This record gives sequence, structure tokens and C-alpha cells, in this order.
Amino acid sequence: MLATLGGLLALLLGLAILLLPLLASELSRPRDSAWGAVVLLLGLVLVTSADRLTGAPMLGVLCGGLLIGRLAGEVSQGRWRQLSPEEQQRLWSAERWQTSLKQAGAALAQLLALVTTASGGLGQWLAERRQPKTTGKLWVRQEAADTTETAANTVVVSSFAEIDALIEAENPQSLASPSEPQAPSSQAG
Repeated sequence: MLATLGGLLALLLGLAILLLPLLASELSRPRDSAWGAVVLLLGLVLVTSADRLTGAPMLGVLCGGLLIGRLAGEVSQGRWRQLSPEEQQRLWSAERWQTSLKQAGAALAQLLALVTTASGGLGQWLAERRQPKTTGKLWVRQEAADTTETAANTVVVSSFAEIDALIEAENPQSLASPSEPQAPSSQAG
């Protein structure tokens, strides 16, 4: 249960770090999104692997979480101290948070519009890929005149002798059959 609770806290902290440039740009730094993604990954691993973390591994996760929390507290205090008193005062005003939330909502709406446009294009592309491809083959039937000519030239045979007679009629020059063995010529030397 402790791993699940720590994982949920890590997921919330990672999401807060990812949204920091949108909501409080005065406190954010250039590489915050990468660290927010790392903390989200840690939270995901803790939540999904909570049943395997017992005993010494759980103690290690607990100590690591405490160290990460302490480091996050020090970094946030250092960033807060770098702000001027006017910036610190402005961060506490409700009007500033309303404008930040409106800007985040507008950015989210643009992201959703972009995702729906991309998914529509992807859907069309997949639909084109799913359609059966046409082959270049054309099945052509013979015309009736061609079938009558071939029917007139068709000969029905009932024995091998008739087949041999038809072959000899077609090829009169091959009267001697090549299958007969020739006598070997002997040369005396």
C-alpha cells in the first residue's frame, strides 16, 4: 500500500512539474518537462509494481522517495527566493491564476483539435490500406467463333496408336524414332 501511495504522489508531482511552465512560468526552468516525465515514470512503475515491493526493496523506495522529496523542496525554495517581491505577490493573486488557467485551457483545446485532425487523417489512411487492392489481371472469355474453331480441330482418341499416327501426320520428317538404340561404332586401331 505504501508503494501505491508513493506512486500516486509521484504521478501528481510529475504532472505538476509538467504543467509548471503553463501555470507558473516564473518558477519553471527549461528542463522541467524532462524531469516531470521522469517523475511520472517513477510513479507509474511504483503503482504497477506495488505488489512486488515488500521488505528491503520497499525500504529503498521509501528512502529514495524521501530524498527526492527533500531535493524537490530545496529546489522550489531556491526558485521562490530568486523571484522579486512583486513576482511573489503576483503569484498569490487570483486574477493571475485565472489567466493562466484560461491559457492552459486554450492550449489544451488546440492540442485536442490537432489530435482529432491527425486521427482523422490517420483513419482515412488506414481505410485506404484496408480496401482490397485491384489486380492488373483481366479475365477475358473467348468469343463464340474461337470456341467453334477449336471444337472443330479437337480430335478424340482412344489408344496410343492413334496418338502416334497423329504425331507422325503432323511431323512427317521424323519417321525414324530417336528412341531406338543405335549400334555402337567400333573402331579398331
